Amino acid sequence: MRDRKKLKDTKLGTWLKDKAPQVLDTVGELLPDQGALGVVKRLIDLDPNMTAQEKMEFEKMLLDYEANAQNNVTERWKADMMSDSWLSKNIRPIMLCYLVFVFTIFVAMDSADKVLFNIKSAYIDTFSILMTTAFTAYFAGRSYEKVKLNKR
Repeated sequence: MRDRKKLKDTKLGTWLKDKAPQVLDTVGELLPDQGALGVVKRLIDLDPNMTAQEKMEFEKMLLDYEANAQNNVTERWKADMMSDSWLSKNIRPIMLCYLVFVFTIFVAMDSADKVLFNIKSAYIDTFSILMTTAFTAYFAGRSYEKVKLNKR
């Protein structure tokens, strides 16, 4: 199950409360997996009151948090692969194929001079996010798993 704790309720939040309460006040209600960690990292990097040691400590905690999140994804993928359901085992490659297929159709339709094709920018943005997320999760996630397995 996905951890739905707000940033202020995590180990990072506890650290921020002690070391950078103004940052916690700004982003404490956000969910870490929805872009909050990048914002926090930027705020910590720009904070003139933070020592180099505190910034390094934060970086280590951030890396630990991200490694833990990646491990959770890996465990979910393992559970899917152990399932008896064909769909659970194949949904990710199917989605990648679908996204590439739809993208190819969009490009072909947009390139054709005789086809009046206009897609709203909101759909383009959404599709871009879906493709980026799917490809990053599938290919970067698989690379992470392989590196992790090779270290054992």
